[in-house]
Amino acid sequence: MLPSEFSTLPALVQQNAAANPRKMALCVGENTLSYGYLAQRMNQIAAALAASGCVQGDAIAVCANTSIEYATVFLGALQAGVVVAPLAPSSPPQSLTRMVADADAKLVFTDAACAELLGVVNCKTAGGVAVVSLDGSDIGTALTAWLQTGQTTKQAGPPAVVALTPQSPFNIIYSSGTTGEPKGIVQSHGMRWAHIQRGLVYNYTAETVTLLSTPLYSNTTLVVFIPTLAWGGTVILMPKFEALAYLQLAQTHSVTHTMLVPVQYQRLMARPDFDAFDLSSYKMKFCTSAPFAASLKADVLKRWPGGLVEFYGMTEGGGSCILEAHLNPDKLHTVGRPALNHDIRLIDDDGVELPAGATGEVVGHSGAMMTGYHKQSEKTRETEWFDPAGKRFIRTGDIGRFDEEGFLVLMDRKKDMVISGGFNIYPSDLEALLRTHSSVQDVAVVGVPSIAWGETPVAFVVAKAGLATPTLDAEVLAWANAQLGKTQRLAALRVQAELPRSAIGKVLKRELRDKFDGAVA
Repeated sequence: MLPSEFSTLPALVQQNAAANPRKMALCVGENTLSYGYLAQRMNQIAAALAASGCVQGDAIAVCANTSIEYATVFLGALQAGVVVAPLAPSSPPQSLTRMVADADAKLVFTDAACAELLGVVNCKTAGGVAVVSLDGSDIGTALTAWLQTGQTTKQAGPPAVVALTPQSPFNIIYSSGTTGEPKGIVQSHGMRWAHIQRGLVYNYTAETVTLLSTPLYSNTTLVVFIPTLAWGGTVILMPKFEALAYLQLAQTHSVTHTMLVPVQYQRLMARPDFDAFDLSSYKMKFCTSAPFAASLKADVLKRWPGGLVEFYGMTEGGGSCILEAHLNPDKLHTVGRPALNHDIRLIDDDGVELPAGATGEVVGHSGAMMTGYHKQSEKTRETEWFDPAGKRFIRTGDIGRFDEEGFLVLMDRKKDMVISGGFNIYPSDLEALLRTHSSVQDVAVVGVPSIAWGETPVAFVVAKAGLATPTLDAEVLAWANAQLGKTQRLAALRVQAELPRSAIGKVLKRELRDKFDGAVA
């Protein structure tokens, strides 16, 4: 059981190790680590960080592929009170360099596959910061050698006591950069404690087996990874998602919990052999990060045992909505109701709160909010909204409305909304229609400049396997426009092999806008 008062993830891992040292904590492929060895390794890492000159409140950066070493460095740093900045290897090299500098990282942990992105060659530094090699490659000091600077395994004693409070920084997660230059989001131990406590509602226990195939640098992964270890369960990590391998692991390990993004659910449910796998051990499945089509939710509920929960929120925190889809099958078009003790409101373009039934920008307040953007006070202020009483909210940039039962219906991202001839067009409405076409597998609608209307919508479509034809673009365009209102009609439609996505499944709409080469009158 969890303590009734505030605790931290490293303290809970140490507690679990004392209670059940042989229990498997982590598994990546053939590599496994028990709670006893995990706690021991965390002690070593904390000691080595101290020997390297890191003190509580300092930061390290990790830019690497998913591995047990990655996970243990993350946890060991937290035990030392060091803030972790997990970086996405998919980011442009120049952005990674800026992130390392922005985080004031004292050390960079990486592997051979990601080192080149960081500019690590023979100097064994990234932007002047010393590098530790997680995979033992010669791009930095090997992890095993670096650990010797602190203490050996035999000398590893009890964890050093570090005074952490709910306000103490836990990590700096950099925004995906899908809408601009990434910003460092500072999250606290208090925010993570809220995620751990929420585990009671979703059947987390010491018997939990969680399968994760999203990367460790993503908050999407961490909101499930953290409570699993805090409750003493087992985490199975996949360095790369592949639908068949996922199903095989789920069956072999009798998985109980998972977090997947919508495109992963889509690929799993599309497999002809999906129903042949025994998934009866599942208790809870989660989804977040991108729009989750109602029809896909319905298919998951019908064919995959266990509950299905969709989280709506931002890495920045603020308010969240939760849709327990298995309990609300008639609300699959929504993202659920505000979570317990979360205050979600709607405001207009002038920052005035809107009445019930109106459509506006979603803002939220909760105990799980970022401290702010790292070293970007102006950006922090831009994302904040305060009610007349001075209560602080985080602006989401999403447009939505509440239905009569308090469920939030999302219309679109505010920045993705197309304003054509003075009319607001929500791409999500057009995408929902296009997904009902028998030949359409995936779709994204974006706004492009128009001489006549200022802006106009165009669609990018991925055809279902074997259904792409030379005339499909014209056929689907005509079909859609025959059903859309005059102000909503698409100016163009392009069929392509796939949509550009981030590592956690978000469609990179900016890339689609940039690649559109047609002239729109």
